[in-house]
Amino acid sequence: MAVEIRRGTDRFVERLPGRLTLHAFSFGSSYDADHVRFGPMVCHDDHLLRVGEGFAPHEHADLSIVTWVVSGALDHDGPTGAARVEPGQVAVLRTGRGVTHAEVAAAPQTRFVQVWLAASDEAGPSAPTYDVLTPELTPGTLVRVAEPEPGAVLSVVRLGDHQSVVIPSGPRTHVYVARGALLRSSLAEPLHEGDAFLFTDEPDTELTAGVPTDLLVWSFAA
Repeated sequence: MAVEIRRGTDRFVERLPGRLTLHAFSFGSSYDADHVRFGPMVCHDDHLLRVGEGFAPHEHADLSIVTWVVSGALDHDGPTGAARVEPGQVAVLRTGRGVTHAEVAAAPQTRFVQVWLAASDEAGPSAPTYDVLTPELTPGTLVRVAEPEPGAVLSVVRLGDHQSVVIPSGPRTHVYVARGALLRSSLAEPLHEGDAFLFTDEPDTELTAGVPTDLLVWSFAA
């Protein structure tokens, strides 16, 4: 059993004109031997974009890319067409054997959390797919949102002030504070926006919000 706390202040910061990105894992010119991946999660980025800024057409392969928009709006353009992703929505891009796509902020102060998962060994689609999902969130309830790869599940929970949720036990669980803050617990001092728990073989864990809070919870079978 193990608990790691990854503070947002410890992330690799990348600043470019119109874009601020916080990288949780090794990325580009930044290599951190202690933070390369967590199960199939090889990238966990928190992006803040100015309207009209973003990522010009670029290529990916053998990944599932999952995007949760916190604020603003994000325009996506790729081989399956164009789509807009708004707050409370999640986009799932399965790159297949290869895809070229672009992402651009369609509103001021567009913030989104993006995760890259290494494709599993199980046969997946060779052609890319892109879906935008709008989950119905019931406050205090962990809502299953997507399973982009076998054994990799994203759930979201929206908590009110001092509301609690139990995070189920599992081989690997990544809990990210996308918005709000968690109260001090037996595991840690308060967690704030941008902080994360990384659980390995931990039992059920109760977390309590100090203010209205959104948690992005990844559960991995291995």
